Amino acid sequence: MARAGNLAGRRTRKARAAGALTLVGALALAACGGGGGEDTAAGDGEGAELECSAESVADEQWKAAEPREFSLLWTDWADFPIKDSWEFFDEIEERTNVKLNLTNIPFSDATEKRSLLISAGDAPQIIPLVYTGEERQFAASGAVVPLSDYADYMPNFQKYVDEWDLRDMVDDLRQEDGKYYMTPGLQEVSVPTFTLIIRKDVFDEVGAPAPETWEDLQEGMELIKAKYPESTPLADGFEGQSMINYAAHAFGTVGGWGFGDGAWWDKDANEFVYAATTDGYKDMVTYFAGLNEAGLLDSESFTAADDGGGTVTEKFAEEKVFAASGGSWTVQEFATALDAAGVTDYELVQIAPPAGPAGDFVEPRNFWNGFMLTKDAVNDPNFCDLLHFTDWLYYNPEARELIQWGVEGEHYTKDAEGKYTLEPDFTLANLNLNPSGTIDLKKDLGYANDVFAGSTESRALKESYNVPAFVEYIDSVQSTRTPRDPFPPHPLDETELEQASLLSTPLKDTVDTATLGFVLGQKDLSEWDAYVSGLEGQGLSSYMDLINGAAERAAGNDG
Repeated sequence: MARAGNLAGRRTRKARAAGALTLVGALALAACGGGGGEDTAAGDGEGAELECSAESVADEQWKAAEPREFSLLWTDWADFPIKDSWEFFDEIEERTNVKLNLTNIPFSDATEKRSLLISAGDAPQIIPLVYTGEERQFAASGAVVPLSDYADYMPNFQKYVDEWDLRDMVDDLRQEDGKYYMTPGLQEVSVPTFTLIIRKDVFDEVGAPAPETWEDLQEGMELIKAKYPESTPLADGFEGQSMINYAAHAFGTVGGWGFGDGAWWDKDANEFVYAATTDGYKDMVTYFAGLNEAGLLDSESFTAADDGGGTVTEKFAEEKVFAASGGSWTVQEFATALDAAGVTDYELVQIAPPAGPAGDFVEPRNFWNGFMLTKDAVNDPNFCDLLHFTDWLYYNPEARELIQWGVEGEHYTKDAEGKYTLEPDFTLANLNLNPSGTIDLKKDLGYANDVFAGSTESRALKESYNVPAFVEYIDSVQSTRTPRDPFPPHPLDETELEQASLLSTPLKDTVDTATLGFVLGQKDLSEWDAYVSGLEGQGLSSYMDLINGAAERAAGNDG
């Protein structure tokens, strides 16, 4: 049985769906004194006032001179409940002299719980699992630390931002005051996390090549439908949010999970426009509406989430779906389901997101989840150590390797070519690595956990736990697709954020409802102009005035 693609399953499909600067690359910290005294933290957010008792150096093991305790917000995944016996925390403490005191919140409502804790001033010091944009409300209210003030105390972060050429992207994180309030996970290579997984053997069977464009995909779906008339061959499984997200860039717009604040930079007009009113957005929904009308789109997958082995996976196994949204882990889920159904000689391939009318553009994905520090952290007498610790944990290569693989020589070995091999007793079952092992690194020991794993990754580390077909996916994206340029910064101040929130929420609700209606044929495309007029009636012009005013102000601040 031939299988192409990554056999890595990292979470349930629903959980994964939640789950998208000019800094000198100094190796040693400036402004750090010698001696063994306590650190002095500056309470006013000025990094220059810090006096650190020990330095931190990029790519070296950092360890606090005395035992420290820092608090951290931990998100509990139902599939991998945290255990007191997890070795992961003991190993972190042994290496750094830092004990983590956890505040636990469930994944099911993690974003809401996090916001309530931060707003009430009850949140722990370290807030992980923060994606770019989520920090804005907390930055505007002063609830989190301006980490840009303390960049000199994060040598690992500085080095890899510089080395991986992510400087301009970090600068785009700056808020209205010119500072950034979270540091993201850094990815050496930019590849979309979600894309299409296809049954390449079936595409070959009906004479359809692996789709390079969305037009190619439609042709392939038509040929497959003719061969398998009971099928609806294309599915999403994430309420349409995933497919619309990765498709949008090729149509010259943003949508789905990637909609963000809805602002799309119109280069010709030199201003932001609302993405969901553009010709590109209309072209995109028209395309998917056409697929649905022709019976090529599984409409159920656009209205319901596929929660781990759910409807899309089942339909894949039943050979009613032959192309669906997913990530590197999804191939394993589909392969397991096909095996269980007795399907043989299949070939699953994770393909680069198809190109479209706007070109071969994909979303830039050099950032993944990072962290914030709550405002009271600066008053901790060991604030220097807190900065050093988080910098080591998130950006030091040995720390990243530890998080993913455990302890070298105990849990795994690595040969001269960089190939990782788990010791016989250990398994990473969700990655299908050494399935005969009896001790699961993730479930039993806490390594490869969903709070930290995958945040910052070199290409080598990303490839280390993936099969060769995923490397082929990386190569395909790198050689045939173009990451869309970041949009000009347009940070809002606190008052503007409040105004924008009041306007953007009902606007986005209207967009989501109308998009689904157009795609599923519940709303005729002849109503497009009326839909746009409805958005105007909800204050769209005022909303875009806020966005463009912020962009003009930011451009003026830049020079």
